[in-house]
Amino acid sequence: MNQALKKLLGVAAKVRMTDAEREEQRISFSYGSAKIENERVTEEMVREAARKLKAAEKSSHG
Repeated sequence: MNQALKKLLGVAAKVRMTDAEREEQRISFSYGSAKIENERVTEEMVREAARKLKAAEKSSHG
C-alpha cells in the first residue's frame, strides 16, 4: 500500500459521523442495494421504511 493511501486511511479512521450522517449513509446504502435488485424501488420508499423501523424501535423500547 502506498503512503498516500495509508495517510488517507488513517484520516478516514478518525472520522466520527453524527447520528444524522450515519442515518443518511444507511439510507443511501439501502437504496443502492435495493435498486440493484428491483429497479422500481425509490429513495422515498427506503426513507419511509427507515421511518417505520425507527418508530417501531422507539415503541418497543418504551
